[in-house]
Amino acid sequence: MVSCPKTMRTHCNHCNMHQTHKVSQYKAGAASLVAQGKRRYDRKMQGFGGQKKPIFHKKAKVTKKVTLRLTCGECRRTMMRCIGRSKQFILGEDTGKKSDY
Repeated sequence: MVSCPKTMRTHCNHCNMHQTHKVSQYKAGAASLVAQGKRRYDRKMQGFGGQKKPIFHKKAKVTKKVTLRLTCGECRRTMMRCIGRSKQFILGEDTGKKSDY
């Protein structure tokens, strides 16, 4: 399990100094329907005949790599930072132990 704070101070390439960055998890957007590969694939799939391209079944990985999206608090530029594979990722949870009093 990996937990990450919602804000972190790290270097901004545009400001060229350490700034507070807002942290969010990267999520891939929807695939475009007008991309050249998708148009070619749809054209191939029209008409009679079965599946034209092999469907991949030999899945090896059980986790995905977690990528953070860091947004600078000053200039609003964003950068990506990969933190590797993790089964569970929690954003904004405090991992340190708190005292009872």
